[in-house]
Amino acid sequence: MKKRFGLYVAAWAVLLALFNVIAFVSVGWINQEKYTSSFWIGYTLITAMFIGQLICSAMAFKADTVQKFFYNISLIRSSYVGLIASFIVGGLCMLISPLPYWIGVIACAIVLVVNMLAVIKATAAISEVERIDHKVTVQTFFIKSLIIDAETLMAQAKSEDVKTECKKVCEAVRYSDPMSHDALASVEAQITIQFHTLSEAVESDDVDLVKAVAKNLLVLVADRSKKCKLLK
Repeated sequence: MKKRFGLYVAAWAVLLALFNVIAFVSVGWINQEKYTSSFWIGYTLITAMFIGQLICSAMAFKADTVQKFFYNISLIRSSYVGLIASFIVGGLCMLISPLPYWIGVIACAIVLVVNMLAVIKATAAISEVERIDHKVTVQTFFIKSLIIDAETLMAQAKSEDVKTECKKVCEAVRYSDPMSHDALASVEAQITIQFHTLSEAVESDDVDLVKAVAKNLLVLVADRSKKCKLLK
């Protein structure tokens, strides 16, 4: 992400330089003073929005994963909309140099405040999405981890009968409700204990023990699924 942000900063600097060239090299209207208070108000707004857009982009590119960067796109989008709005309002202030300064101040202030509120809203939304995403990751860890262990155990089976029983457990776990809950701690603890016993039975290739433990696991997983439905 840092390398991409470096390229982004380069493009941003080119656009800012282009804006300054257009602002100062272009001539004003005939018989009208160019550098009035209205011009500087518009110029200040656009420059400030350029800087604000870069800050928002820097916050977005700080994401350490592609998923987090995807969440931050709304932040970049909000800053871009604000920059475009500043070009429209600020550009008019710069072009209409005789415009009373107070009109330019009010118009530019409205654009600035609206964009700041949009950025704050986007930041709050991103934080909430990340919080929910983290919560879901934590709550689904038990089943996701158990699925991996069950698949590994099935691959380690030495006989066809043992593999068949492991497959039953693996399928039951895979189609179980992935969301966990504090109320499920007891049954999940029992599943963990039984799964450990199943692992030892598979390792020793004890078919009878594997069948018995697998049967207990299927009952526990089914019981967990029923309790999951009650919690929704």
